[in-house]
Amino acid sequence: MQRIGIYGGTFNPPHVGHIRGAQYALEALALDAVLLIPDHTPPHKQLPEGSASPEQRLAMLRLAAVGAQGIQVSDLALQREGISYTYETVEQVRESYPNAKLYLLMGSDMFASFDTWKQVQRITAQAEIAVLCRGEKGEKQRIETALENTPGQVLENPVTAISSTDLRRLLAFDCVGEFLVPEVEAFIRGNGLYGTDRDLQGLSMEALEAAVVELLNPNRVRHVLGCREAAVALAKRWGADETDAARAALLHDITKALDGPLQLTLCRGYGKILDDFSTKNPKTLHALTGSLVAERIFGENPAVVAAIRSHTTGKADMDLLEKIIYVADYMEPNRDFPGVEELRELAYSDIDRALRLGLEMTLRMLKQQGRDISPESKEALRFLTESEKKG
Repeated sequence: MQRIGIYGGTFNPPHVGHIRGAQYALEALALDAVLLIPDHTPPHKQLPEGSASPEQRLAMLRLAAVGAQGIQVSDLALQREGISYTYETVEQVRESYPNAKLYLLMGSDMFASFDTWKQVQRITAQAEIAVLCRGEKGEKQRIETALENTPGQVLENPVTAISSTDLRRLLAFDCVGEFLVPEVEAFIRGNGLYGTDRDLQGLSMEALEAAVVELLNPNRVRHVLGCREAAVALAKRWGADETDAARAALLHDITKALDGPLQLTLCRGYGKILDDFSTKNPKTLHALTGSLVAERIFGENPAVVAAIRSHTTGKADMDLLEKIIYVADYMEPNRDFPGVEELRELAYSDIDRALRLGLEMTLRMLKQQGRDISPESKEALRFLTESEKKG
């Protein structure tokens, strides 16, 4: 009896994680083949603006799968226009393989909503579920519990995880690392997909805000816009350049959506050599990578770039704009924590004392949590202490 895997999705765009995940399932389940089947129109989400057409996603998937033994790309879902329901795809595969054992492959993110899918019973009557989990804490146990009433199993996928959303961000940052085969990247850029045909340098404030919002996680937007509001107000109070303050605040978290491993991908792609602290604490790298993206992709001036670079850890001898962005990030209107009101008052009466308080609160919190403290933060606080003694 043949054993066939069905791996559907938008593949927007298809990346090496898709192919390696399919190859892992092929081996783990002893499958004869895995069918990669791109949706025509996904039922559970709206594709972002600038996405590839169904035909383009199919073409890219074929490029991505070249040379992958046992992996076949199918246009079954594209033969049906409109919403691509999984139960229809499974039944189409059943018609082609009437006597085969079918496995429906999906990631843990897709499985989380599986019970809301259309005609779930028709799916499970035809295919066993195989969930590729990413190794997050407790993930396997949660999936196994959810599978108690559904025929299926969990595969602990060893492949480095990346979402198509993060990959579109890396495309915007011109640094896809090893996640796209060259032929797929060339196809994307040759067709101007996912906004790769846009020039992001020298944008107006309105256009910059739109571009930034598109690249942020949705839950980060209010903070970033609040930071801009606070930065402009502080620039007015202390006589700094208001435009630079607004642009630095908009861009300060531009790479924040990327996790630690992807921060390291950006650093490697930009040829940035890291110190021991940064290598061991990649989640702190968004200030560095954000400054690199602000300079190379958005073409911002050195003052804006420097302010973004120091907004998380601070540094010794910060200039006025650097102090403003650090403090604005800490006390923007959406922040709510013990001590924030004192910090807000100080920000308008003594920017250096506000900076010092922000650094002290950060170091205190890190010590309580048992986390490493950046050498730059220690140097920033030491510099402020010495300056106070001198003056």
